[in-house]
Amino acid sequence: MKQIAIPVFPKFTALDAVGPYEVLQRLPDYEVVFVGHERGTVRTENGMLGICVDATFEEVTNPDILVVPGGIGSRALMHDERVLDWVRAVHETTTFTTSVCTGSLVLGCAGLLTGLTATTHWSVYDALASTGAIPVADRVVEHLERRIITAAGVSSGIDMALRLVEIIADETAAKAMQLMIEYDPQPPFDCGSTAKADDEVMARVLEYSAIRH
Repeated sequence: MKQIAIPVFPKFTALDAVGPYEVLQRLPDYEVVFVGHERGTVRTENGMLGICVDATFEEVTNPDILVVPGGIGSRALMHDERVLDWVRAVHETTTFTTSVCTGSLVLGCAGLLTGLTATTHWSVYDALASTGAIPVADRVVEHLERRIITAAGVSSGIDMALRLVEIIADETAAKAMQLMIEYDPQPPFDCGSTAKADDEVMARVLEYSAIRH
């Protein structure tokens, strides 16, 4: 079985990890492992949801795919040499190294995005730039020759995972997985980017973010 590693850590964003997982765990001949500092449960930003870490970083040395999720807890990883060394080491042999949301800050601090365009959550473009990357507002940014794909905030991880399936399998496989999870977005509002949000919505975003974090 080929291996897909998804590192999780205290205060990660649930959908950053679970969105790609829901797509990628359907790949034949692949298994997903949630990896972290130690085995056991880690919880999301609000503490309401826990994910079980199945293996430590040292136990997962050659994953075929790496998916680094984000969340407020990713800030600590930007200075965690144990994590950054592990990301650098596994990237040497991955088929693809990917990130969702602020997971790209971790890739950037590991030195994988220097001089490359990359994306992240819209609120942290400056932080991404500080790692040497060139932030862009695209939903998914690919550097296939470097084996790196970054996705923007939260829900974009599903888009990234479907594109990844197309690359490593084929378009039909990706479409089949899209259909299996019935990913056919029809949101009741058209407010999924800062370009579409008014001041009142932005103020509410800041209010809710302060409560959760």
